[in-house]
Amino acid sequence: MRIIVSIRSLLFTLGMLIMSMASFAQVRVGVAITIAPPELPVYEQPICPGDGYLWTPGYWAYGDDGYFWVPGTWVLAPEVGFLWTPGYWGWGDGGYVFYDGYWGPQIGFYGGINYGFGYFGHGFEGGRWDNGHFFYNRAVLNVNVDVIHNVYNTRVNETVVNHVSFNGGNGGINARPTAQEEAVAHDRHIPAVAAQTEHVQAARSNPELRASANHGKPPIAATAKPGEFKGGGAVAAREGGAVHESAARPNLAIHPSDLPSRERPAAPNTGNPDLDKKYQQQQQKLQARQDQERQKLQQKQEQDHQKLEKQKANDAQKQQLEQKHQQQTQQLAQRHTEQQQQLQQRQAPPQHQAQARPPRP
Repeated sequence: MRIIVSIRSLLFTLGMLIMSMASFAQVRVGVAITIAPPELPVYEQPICPGDGYLWTPGYWAYGDDGYFWVPGTWVLAPEVGFLWTPGYWGWGDGGYVFYDGYWGPQIGFYGGINYGFGYFGHGFEGGRWDNGHFFYNRAVLNVNVDVIHNVYNTRVNETVVNHVSFNGGNGGINARPTAQEEAVAHDRHIPAVAAQTEHVQAARSNPELRASANHGKPPIAATAKPGEFKGGGAVAAREGGAVHESAARPNLAIHPSDLPSRERPAAPNTGNPDLDKKYQQQQQKLQARQDQERQKLQQKQEQDHQKLEKQKANDAQKQQLEQKHQQQTQQLAQRHTEQQQQLQQRQAPPQHQAQARPPRP
């Protein structure tokens, strides 16, 4: 009995520790996406609905049907003195992972992404708290001074204007957190409030907000209040952002056996039979090795399933394992694609390479 009580106490303590860590961490535990999110669209900011509302910029989220747009919106601050640090996509471990936003006394790192409206990559230029009231910077935020009087006007120079929506990786923002931003990540903060969570769910269920439907130009780019997707407070995008190849189509492969059959690369044709034969052997060798890696990962995942069945795991444990398997499979597919591309680049016809060289004097 004492052993059981001790185990329960240990599990409770461990659970509290995990919850405590989660309150400080700005990462969403989930599956890394191998396709980069679309670029950020351009849109006008709806007018602030009232005193105490803070702007939360729009962003691309990922669901069962691929990327979908979560409109920017005004949200009541959960506590006096709290500011919103936006979430962002970051590259790591072979895929794009979303880092959740949070509320706190200071602005933390949000990937160096220029979301506009005061969020120009680092910090926040849209306003500040003073004696329990939030003062809005009219040069950055859309505020009706007849309704809200706690305003000021300070112009801000945006050094870099772009539509990139992710940090790191190929084509991403090359930004790292400052020492102060790293410290903020460990300060007390709270996650998105209920109104924000419901706002995301409403966006997820709206087919018009999917990248596959709007092609990077959402018809509802921003709203005056969370979840209000109709009426005068809803604003459409003025300009769309580029949608990366296959960004609108999710990779549903969970196991290597779910991956589509790979197309055989075209036979080398350099004009040199011996060189063509060498290149073809390299292609066959790479394909054989990749097939072995697929089979090995498939066998390993099947063993994981067998162990879970013996342990009589619950649905939550099974789902967690499937998420892990999907991430492994996507990383494998991404790695194999990059290996094939690198091999094809090395096998470029010699005449093309010769053309790239400057002529001899």
